Amino acid sequence: MSNSIHPTAIVSEKAVLGNGNTIGAYVIIEDDVAIGDNNTLLAGSVLKSGTELGNDNSIHEHAVIGGLPQDLGFNIATPSFVKIGHKNTIREFVTIHRASQENEATRLGNDNYLMTQVHLGHDCQLENNVIIAPSTGLGGFVSVEDKAFISGGVMVHQFVHIGSLAMLGGNAKITQDVLPYMMADGNPAHISGLNKVGLRRAGYKVADITAIKKAYQLLFNSESKLEQRLHQLSQLDHASAQHLASFIQASKRGFHRDKA
Repeated sequence: MSNSIHPTAIVSEKAVLGNGNTIGAYVIIEDDVAIGDNNTLLAGSVLKSGTELGNDNSIHEHAVIGGLPQDLGFNIATPSFVKIGHKNTIREFVTIHRASQENEATRLGNDNYLMTQVHLGHDCQLENNVIIAPSTGLGGFVSVEDKAFISGGVMVHQFVHIGSLAMLGGNAKITQDVLPYMMADGNPAHISGLNKVGLRRAGYKVADITAIKKAYQLLFNSESKLEQRLHQLSQLDHASAQHLASFIQASKRGFHRDKA
């Protein structure tokens, strides 16, 4: 199946295209871009050098993917990439910058939905089924686990880690890690409870949610030292509690706590 390329599109001869792609008016595809099959690139979208795109993605008007990292120490000659998986929706005016580190990549997994004017900074790592609402910015080296939901206007500091099924409220200021399964809101942000709606929608059973609630209470409703709480958490016989414990142990920025 051949590609449909609008006559006003500029597609480099050095780009590699799969089959069944639809490339709209005034789209620009630079050198050293690789595109899989059945992608749709709408008017004015730009894929810059070093961008890899999987299959069945939808890139909307004026999105720019693979731009230079906003890092004052970056050498323009450094080879780096943006690597995007399958079935992602990237809406109007989204910007995704390539990595700042040599031969590294900013990565977006599968089935993610980035709404209008979202910015992903250099070296960000997003897993799968992540939803990010309009006018949200992620600084460099931010990582986001599966099924997190980031509301509109949220600003996320560089190097922050956002856990699976976390939900970030609108206009929140995120400067530390956000634990899996929890809701963070405010400026400065604080944990406001469990993301029970998200857990139910993800298929978590009552017993699962009860176990996560017990882990939450252990973390935030105890006056013991964090090391003791982590030990107790690791003893809970549930995969989600184990994930919480390992997430905290790996945290380098600390994590947002509940409101005092």
